[in-house]
Amino acid sequence: MLRKFWLLFAQACTLVLAALFVVATLRPDLLPRFSGTGNIVTVQQSTTLPSAAPSTAPAGPASYAEAAKFAMPAVVNIYTSKEMRGRSPMLDDNLLRRYFPDLAERMPPQRATSLGSGVIVAREGYVLTNQHVIEGADEIQLVLADGRRIAATVRGTDPETDLAVLKADATDLPAITLGAIAGVQVGDVVLAIGNPFGFGNTVTLGIVSALGRSRLGINRYEDFIQTDAAINPGNSGGALVDTAGRLIGINSTIYSRSGGSQGIGFAIPVSLAKDVLAQIIEKGEVTRGWFGVEPQDVDAEIAKVLSLPHAEGVLIRGVQRGGPADRAGVQVGDVVVDIEGRPTRDTPALLTRIAELPPGSSAKVTIVRDAKPRTIEVTVGKRPRAT
Repeated sequence: MLRKFWLLFAQACTLVLAALFVVATLRPDLLPRFSGTGNIVTVQQSTTLPSAAPSTAPAGPASYAEAAKFAMPAVVNIYTSKEMRGRSPMLDDNLLRRYFPDLAERMPPQRATSLGSGVIVAREGYVLTNQHVIEGADEIQLVLADGRRIAATVRGTDPETDLAVLKADATDLPAITLGAIAGVQVGDVVLAIGNPFGFGNTVTLGIVSALGRSRLGINRYEDFIQTDAAINPGNSGGALVDTAGRLIGINSTIYSRSGGSQGIGFAIPVSLAKDVLAQIIEKGEVTRGWFGVEPQDVDAEIAKVLSLPHAEGVLIRGVQRGGPADRAGVQVGDVVVDIEGRPTRDTPALLTRIAELPPGSSAKVTIVRDAKPRTIEVTVGKRPRAT
């Protein structure tokens, strides 16, 4: 009897051990419940190569030919020339200059030529370009994508944004479609179209690298689109378009140590260009609001001295006597925190808010004085034209 019992016990142990071996081999994740520890981590390793994760973003087009074809007819090559006094080594001869003081005036005049790009924005012949492209020119020629050469005149310029509007001596021209800057995001694909080095219409591809670039010291009012699309000499004034061929910016300048493209280019956003265009066509000039103040950003040290809760706002360092701010009671040491309910966190924001105000209108300005907020009404003046 005892022998039969031990035989059954041995068979039962053999079956249990066999079961544990099978479970340990096929389902090791079930074993922790039998162990005495609770800190075992099971890592599952896939035995197949992972497939590409599905993307929620729409697939981009394989070619941007349609966008280029849509926009290129409206991009023109601009050739300018101006008369300049001739330069001769004789002018460096002190003896000749002594006996012929009017030698420079006797030198025959020469014509200097330059090139750039522009964008037809209205079928009536209005063209947007950079002010520096046509500065000082007394003759302007537009070369269209179809080869036509058309004379143009300057309708108006805005040096503070480096924009100019030309009027071509022709109508019924191919005009570009304006896009909306509000829909532009960092990472969007863009095309730069222009006339680099005089080669004629050329298209380069890149993305939007950044938005709202300012403090570059290029223009008075800066709100640049930064892109890595190649922009070279001659591209200035050309079009920056989206993948639908709509204008989102006017190519303006590059950052370069060599003079060629190094992947950092800047374009003036279409929203700013559109406002300048409308004012020049309507009034022949751009008018902006003006307070007559000298601003400075508020940093942590200034905020501490003035007992401000945050290092935001713009400190008024100077007030022009008799100017709009002076007449309204703004004082040196005041900190402007908003204009018409829109915050002025730094100097570029303050200048932009003031510039947007119509001259002659009344604006509510919130300032902090003696650590207490107060509201002042300022009658907006007209900003003196830049020279």
